[in-house]
Amino acid sequence: MAASNRDSTSATPPLLTKDAPPARTGTTDRYLEAIYYIAGEGETVRPSRIAEWLSVSAPTVSVALQRLAHDGWVEIAGNRSVTLTPAGQEAAAGNVRRHRLLERWLTDALGLDWGAADAEAQAIASGVSELVLNRLDESLGRPSTCPHGNTVPGRETPYGELLALADLEPDVLATVRRISEVAEHDAPQLLSQLAGHGLRPGEEVHIIDGGGAAGALAVAVRGRTVALSISTARLIWVETVH
Repeated sequence: MAASNRDSTSATPPLLTKDAPPARTGTTDRYLEAIYYIAGEGETVRPSRIAEWLSVSAPTVSVALQRLAHDGWVEIAGNRSVTLTPAGQEAAAGNVRRHRLLERWLTDALGLDWGAADAEAQAIASGVSELVLNRLDESLGRPSTCPHGNTVPGRETPYGELLALADLEPDVLATVRRISEVAEHDAPQLLSQLAGHGLRPGEEVHIIDGGGAAGALAVAVRGRTVALSISTARLIWVETVH
């Protein structure tokens, strides 16, 4: 009987330490990434914005955030704003790094367009090991950004201070540096449209004084004039040419 008790005790799995967050689920990762992306666009992260981002109800978000806070992934302030804890930030950055490197591979090596690359990266991300991801990273030359110009976590941002294209003064030459994650998430079809207009990272643009219809901007790119709504122009970040 004593031997049986010893066997039973030795088979008991070790308990989690007090400071170790529990294992992440797919739902946990979705919330952490959403918070990471929203905060990365300079927004204050609130439950209503998370609900909008994830297309779930406000009560669902409230329950999920309480669980994430209990598990040590997020902190919820008195004004209900949400921030990632160091553990949450590390987990989210790892997932975003994976997604952005896969997008880079799908566009640069396989020739997929931006929209398709985003969807495919989301579909295959969980099946790619760290070993394969690191080899992929090396084969791509350790890129610093995704195809839309957003920095790969852990890499140095390859550009200086940016401003929204909508805020660029007329006739000031600027270089497109990145397309907002909001465009990628909320309007994936917009990515294809911007690429079709030549509005890609690295392209030089300027606002044509007096151009465009009411509520729109006339943007010169590649010797052509493209009409963009103000809301769309706010999703394109540029760096002025000095």
